[in-house]
Amino acid sequence: MTDYKALFTHRDHFTLGVEEEYMLCDPQTGVLVNRATAIMERLPEEETERFSYELIDSEIEINTPVSANVDEVMEHVARYRRKVRDMGEELGYRIGMSGTHPTSLAKDQRFVESEGYQWVAEQLHYYALRNITFATHVHVAMPDGEAAIAVTNAARRWLAPMLALSANSPFFQGYNTGMLSSRTFQFGAFPRTNIPDTFRSFDHFCHVLETYLKMGSITKPRQIWWKIRPHGFYGTVEFRIADVQRSLSRTRMLVALSQAVCHKIVQELAQDRLQQHFEMEFLNDAVWKATRFGFDAQLADPDTHEVMTMADMVERLVDYVRPSLIALGSDDIIPTVEDVLREGSEAQEQLRVQQEGGFEALLQFLMDTVEFAVPTLTS
Repeated sequence: MTDYKALFTHRDHFTLGVEEEYMLCDPQTGVLVNRATAIMERLPEEETERFSYELIDSEIEINTPVSANVDEVMEHVARYRRKVRDMGEELGYRIGMSGTHPTSLAKDQRFVESEGYQWVAEQLHYYALRNITFATHVHVAMPDGEAAIAVTNAARRWLAPMLALSANSPFFQGYNTGMLSSRTFQFGAFPRTNIPDTFRSFDHFCHVLETYLKMGSITKPRQIWWKIRPHGFYGTVEFRIADVQRSLSRTRMLVALSQAVCHKIVQELAQDRLQQHFEMEFLNDAVWKATRFGFDAQLADPDTHEVMTMADMVERLVDYVRPSLIALGSDDIIPTVEDVLREGSEAQEQLRVQQEGGFEALLQFLMDTVEFAVPTLTS
């Protein structure tokens, strides 16, 4: 049996890793093209661990090295974006970024020839092919397993506002879905993609994980896909709620918020004043509102049950983590949050582009507006 206690014990607390998933698009039309296998075959051996397959051959994932802070991890993200972009000049694709591809069809996708992903394909068949989705995942290292469980429990309160800030997938298979994050629905067809219930302890989490393995529901810990999870291989807490962003400033915002939420919760745990128990109904309703509506949607704070707008909940999140953002040196992301509240999410930007120019213009936009250099911050 894996020594999970050792796995989740980290000397350096709150270090970061980021994963991003990219659409591989035809440079002229913007539709998905099968290039992931070609990318993996051409990577230098020393770089292969930083790239990985997803389910379909028209998608590639990058994953950063462990990074000490937000600035360091964002430099890695930008560098790997450029690496995938530059390989496209030889392999005949461009990066596009959206939580779902707006028009490509499930029937046209091809599964990758990876043992782990073939298992997923055999489990889910059509619904695996339909998973034409692209996310940003943020890993944060914890002091120990009990801290990881406390963060997983307590951070559920903030999943909805983080999804609302990141929503970026209003279209799927040529339809305006009416959603701002249709990715949440597409991936939600998979099992074990829910918000996890409250864990009583680290041992309780280990029991759930080992029981899933014993039953054969999963073959490895990473096949638990909760919206936030203690990662049974890396020993981190992983935030899995966000649609991928074209903007590196918005990506940086999501990474910094994830790290600061963890930092704040660990502080409250040490002070024995941490709230970890919430109404699941309110947690689920808030995520639904983030998926479907804008920042004026009404929801109940899962902690206080106070009814407020999503914008108010985002502002409550910022107020909650502000001391941790300052302590971690990333409070400069607060204006970015304010910009999103004022201008709307990237999903709302997609809707405007498609309304004005149709899908042809939108697919071009999703390739043309990907950012590859971290913006220089000015005081």
